[in-house]
Amino acid sequence: MYSKIQTMTSTEDYLDNIKKLKEAIAKSDAIVIGAGAGLSTSAGFIYTGERLQKYFGDFVAKYNIPDMYSGGFMVMQLPQEMYWAYWSRYIYINRYMNPPTPVYEELFELVKDKDYFVLTTNVDHCFQKAGFDKKRLFYTQGDYGLFQCSKPCHNKTYDNEDTIRKMLLAQGFSFTEDGTLFIPEDATLKMEIPSELIPRCPICGEPMVMNLRADDSFVEDNGWHESAERYQNFLRTRKGKKLLLELGVGYNTPVIIKYPFWQMTVKNPDVTYACINYGDTYAPEEIKEKSILINNDIGEIIKELNRLRNE
Repeated sequence: MYSKIQTMTSTEDYLDNIKKLKEAIAKSDAIVIGAGAGLSTSAGFIYTGERLQKYFGDFVAKYNIPDMYSGGFMVMQLPQEMYWAYWSRYIYINRYMNPPTPVYEELFELVKDKDYFVLTTNVDHCFQKAGFDKKRLFYTQGDYGLFQCSKPCHNKTYDNEDTIRKMLLAQGFSFTEDGTLFIPEDATLKMEIPSELIPRCPICGEPMVMNLRADDSFVEDNGWHESAERYQNFLRTRKGKKLLLELGVGYNTPVIIKYPFWQMTVKNPDVTYACINYGDTYAPEEIKEKSILINNDIGEIIKELNRLRNE
């Protein structure tokens, strides 16, 4: 197994690594971005604190939910009407509303003139909302914006925005003109939706679920396979200098982004590996000389890279 090295922490090394990354981006013929949950966290998709209380205060008070993610599991045993009341809120604020800070837009500004492709385990659709080309994105783990049959009886997914909005209106929420979810001053929220809004499969009538990879029932529809093929084709056809830019990837599913990036760096002399993550920045000893490791907030580093690029 790979041995690990930890990023250096001196200010001099930190600034030097940012300059090295700027140069690597400029000199690369192609950039593969591998993005994990840390990128969306940097953009402000926080699952605790103010956002939790604002949209889930009633569920927190009744069920002592510590964070949105844990709450998603805690409500699984509730009736479907309450389950979807919770999850409609979760889906909307983390999929259809923009993140609090423009980290994704600033990342797009950094790479928009390069030959890039994005591989991500995130399911919040932030890349496409920020302007990234849909045909240069591969969402490996699904999308909060899609339903699938829970069985599943067929290999198809369904857009869910209209249904999710109806669920939220039924609970007492409203929307601003730009689509931001809010609670009217005179509203008392309901913790359930009408039974007729529970999503059901149009083929077999079983309940629908979100198109998220949790087990072998995950539906890889035609769009998923087309994206997978475009990603593999990108790797096959780009023969020049590649930069593998890993952003906010942890160790929950390292076999999707982290380990393949390390392996590509070992095998290809024209590949540089860069990792930006707050508190979790490592690389194998085998690729030490080909790695750029920056242990800091991703959004701050992207902002600095754009500043240096525009000097």
